[in-house]
Amino acid sequence: MAHFQLCSLKVLQIFSLLLLLIYPATVSCECTCVDDDVRQDKAEALRYKLGAIASILVAGAIGVSLPLLGSRIPALSPENDQFFMIKAFAAGVILATGFVHILPDAFESLTSPCIRSRPWGKFPFSGFIVMMSAIGTLMIDAFATGYYKRQHLSNEKQVDADDEEHAGHLHVHTHATHGHAHGSADSPSDQELLSSQLIRQRIISQVLEVGIVVHSVVIGISLGASQSAGTIRPLVAALSFHQFFEGMGLGGCISQAQFKSMSVAIMGTFFSLTTPMGIAIGIGISSFYKDNDQTALIVEGVFNSASAGILVYMALVDLLAADFMNPRLQSNARLQLGVYVSLLLGTACMSVLAKWA
Repeated sequence: MAHFQLCSLKVLQIFSLLLLLIYPATVSCECTCVDDDVRQDKAEALRYKLGAIASILVAGAIGVSLPLLGSRIPALSPENDQFFMIKAFAAGVILATGFVHILPDAFESLTSPCIRSRPWGKFPFSGFIVMMSAIGTLMIDAFATGYYKRQHLSNEKQVDADDEEHAGHLHVHTHATHGHAHGSADSPSDQELLSSQLIRQRIISQVLEVGIVVHSVVIGISLGASQSAGTIRPLVAALSFHQFFEGMGLGGCISQAQFKSMSVAIMGTFFSLTTPMGIAIGIGISSFYKDNDQTALIVEGVFNSASAGILVYMALVDLLAADFMNPRLQSNARLQLGVYVSLLLGTACMSVLAKWA
């Protein structure tokens, strides 16, 4: 009996010792806030990063330029019915980017066990920032639209006042012939409507570019700071497609906004350069940047959340809702079906890319 108790005691001691050895290992699995011991070929990773800069730059430039060639490619003209389908496809890409790509990354960053639990673990900051970002975008959208409309009306009143001040018998014949020559021109109310729509499109394109640029810089820094060639390799192709489709969405908005050539060139170039610039910044800070660093995770999570809110709002409200409620679209069942298919196809293509990017 004594021998049996002694054996049992030894078994319990061994079991307790095993628990003490296993428990720290299970705890450390929850958060390994240290660099992996795997040897990484930095030279090979750098080659992939340089290739990513070239590939993403070209893809983004082509994507944003295609919708701007509407004067040369009839299918890409905003006056063409096919443009609705192209724009719906691009809006689906932007919507999936916000929901499938950016938002999960934001939640993952701000709920990481590598950051302190107070206050980040006690409140859903990712969802809160997305909500506030969408509300902020709505407010900026409404304020900017109202401001430019008031400015436009003020300029029109000033022009009318100047015309009345300089009106005289010398201008009677001129105004009469002008009315005769342009009798088929749009009425003032139609011109005012077109001007209002143009202001909306310009604001939409500018706000959309801000949201895309924020997201693109964060992506670029993350890729550039990575030292794993195996991680970077699949991202090159995925991010190239990503930038191409996002560029198409932004380019469609810019083409409808009818900016001057210089403004179009600046906006297109700025979009094309943001991700490559982010990669270059990431390469520069890769020696001391750590993906699992608390500050890096918080900054990345906050920026991704804000970007997701902007893109989701812009895709649903300014891109899709505006076109889906367009009388031209609602009066054509065939076109309406084509737009629905294009939207679903855009979201599907971008969602598939989430497997690699």
